[in-house]
Amino acid sequence: MNGSNYRVRRATLDDLGALRPLWEAMRLPVAELEKRLIEFQVAESSEGKIVGAIGFQAEGRYGRIHSEAFSDFGATDLVRPLFWERIQTLARNHGIVRVWTREQVPFWKQQGFQSAPADVLKKIPAAWDGSQTDWLTLALKDEDSIVSLEKELAMYKEAEKQRTARMFQQARVMKTIATLLAVAFAIFVIWGLFYLFRKNPNIIMPNR
Repeated sequence: MNGSNYRVRRATLDDLGALRPLWEAMRLPVAELEKRLIEFQVAESSEGKIVGAIGFQAEGRYGRIHSEAFSDFGATDLVRPLFWERIQTLARNHGIVRVWTREQVPFWKQQGFQSAPADVLKKIPAAWDGSQTDWLTLALKDEDSIVSLEKELAMYKEAEKQRTARMFQQARVMKTIATLLAVAFAIFVIWGLFYLFRKNPNIIMPNR
């Protein structure tokens, strides 16, 4: 059997019946994973049988691969590359710059995952328990460049925001000036008409 006999897709509620015994067999926290079903991708055979599942959680610029489980371990060599391809697509879609995992099978190290040094471990989101030392990580993009670009973009947005605010302020001032000029002109016209009427009461109703 080759990889083309499997397809990877997002898990749905209909998959829970197959995923629960899969997670139980792997001694994973079933109740917790049920609540996070939307994080999971499943691999199914051409017959529609789920042979494996894996979670991918996005947290800011970081992604975490977790809770890998298989019902058919004979399919792992064919399915894991499909999972990894899918995860890379998800990472691009979410703007992920670094991926983390505690899955220790050789496959992930073959994809470039390495043990995370202490200074890198500090970057792990608090929800992922960075106190564990068995984390593997892979940088998908240059984090420093991304941070620098984000700062530049934030500065540009702030400058644009201030420029727009100044434009609106100038527009409000011009509108106020225009309104005052219009009022002054109206007063001048009314005063002029009143002055003419007083000087010549017959200007409106001339004597016949």
